[in-house]
Amino acid sequence: MNLGMLRLFKIFILFFLLENLYASSQSFDFDLIKKGKQDNNTLLVVGGIQGDEPGGFMAASLITTHYRIKKGSIWVVPNLNFYSIIKRSRGPFGDMNRKFAQISEDDPDYNSIQRIKKYITSNEVKLVLNLHDGSGFFRSEYKDNMHAPSKWGQSSVIDQELLNVDSYGNLGEIAQKVCEHVNSKLIDPKHAYSIKNTKTRLGDKEMEKTLTYFAINNGKAAFGNEASKNLPLHERTYYHLLALEKYMDIMGIEYERHFELNPFTIKNVIDNDIYMSFYDDKIQLPLSQIRSVLRYFPIKKDGTLEFSPSSPLLTVIKKDDVYAIHYGNRRLALLTPDYLELEKVEKDIGITIDGKKSSIPLGSIVNVHDNFKIEPMEDIRVNIIGFVHEKVDEAGVNVNKNKIGKRFSIDKNGNIFRVEFYKKNKFAGMVLVNFDKNSNTRVSSFDNSNSKEDSTNSL
Repeated sequence: MNLGMLRLFKIFILFFLLENLYASSQSFDFDLIKKGKQDNNTLLVVGGIQGDEPGGFMAASLITTHYRIKKGSIWVVPNLNFYSIIKRSRGPFGDMNRKFAQISEDDPDYNSIQRIKKYITSNEVKLVLNLHDGSGFFRSEYKDNMHAPSKWGQSSVIDQELLNVDSYGNLGEIAQKVCEHVNSKLIDPKHAYSIKNTKTRLGDKEMEKTLTYFAINNGKAAFGNEASKNLPLHERTYYHLLALEKYMDIMGIEYERHFELNPFTIKNVIDNDIYMSFYDDKIQLPLSQIRSVLRYFPIKKDGTLEFSPSSPLLTVIKKDDVYAIHYGNRRLALLTPDYLELEKVEKDIGITIDGKKSSIPLGSIVNVHDNFKIEPMEDIRVNIIGFVHEKVDEAGVNVNKNKIGKRFSIDKNGNIFRVEFYKKNKFAGMVLVNFDKNSNTRVSSFDNSNSKEDSTNSL
């Protein structure tokens, strides 16, 4: 094979791989979530433009789920490059943050770039904030390899000092206020924030290609916020939220946060306050301690899976005959399917918990101290996964934790078990019983007042 043919062959192979990779990423469109009362003083927050920077997209996600906007308007894109988040990559098709000056229509990122440009240039948007995790610690003077002008971490990034626009054109002054606010609440003095002015118009060819510079050139105040990659995720998220709240204060946006703003609480929220529901809430899964594999999980016979995540960073990906639950760039669990027909049952379930009778809807998670009993229902069969009983229908039987095989729990700690309900052979729904005496498992208390362009998730 001559050199020319070899080059053509390599190009063909690259194109083939790219096409197949792109085809597999078609379902990873980003979310736009609108919060508050929409007005012409909107803050647009972008996270996840690069999938290997989880502090930025986690902070953006928490704004959508754990903040209520009492006054003003904020738009959040928590997962701009969702495919790169799943792949833990800066950009499977190249760095998306270098495609805003010019992009080919053949580029797999083309549609996402055009769509986010539309939001940036919307009349409502007056300030754009792009959240990143940067290397090391930016310092205006060289100290060592981790503390130097070439580093990006712990900085408020501007392209220029002033912008001739009606709103928030004093970029340098705003960045200084943000840095002062963050620096008043540092975990460690070594984490201090500084302004990094890239002075893009003076010939920084790389920064000319970025999202913030596109916004600047379209008359929008724009900033980057960089937390250091040298810090753990919850500390990066903490610094992003500190900065974000200051931008909201500057814009007169009033908010209510559903947790205390400190690193410990943020870590708890990130790790534990995550849920996913399926089939109109007939199944609820708490995901914080979920087993890496859940076997015989009920899936529609045609293979479709309808789900509703508690976070925009949660999704389900099907590959071959397995369904994978992803949370940002972490894979939480694999679901191996039990393909079934589904039956719509609206009646509540009678249950006796520790001797007290109650009625609960399908999809509930109930806390049990000693034992529970599902009350018999006409035409409904009960199957307690991991419980061995001589009858096919396991209703009317007192069950304690010791009677259920620990390996059948859905959580790694062996406390939460599945109770499935069937009408004839059709799946009707599930209840989870939680025997963890030290917890009070709940479905969550997220802000559900968001406006989302597309709230349907299905495979």
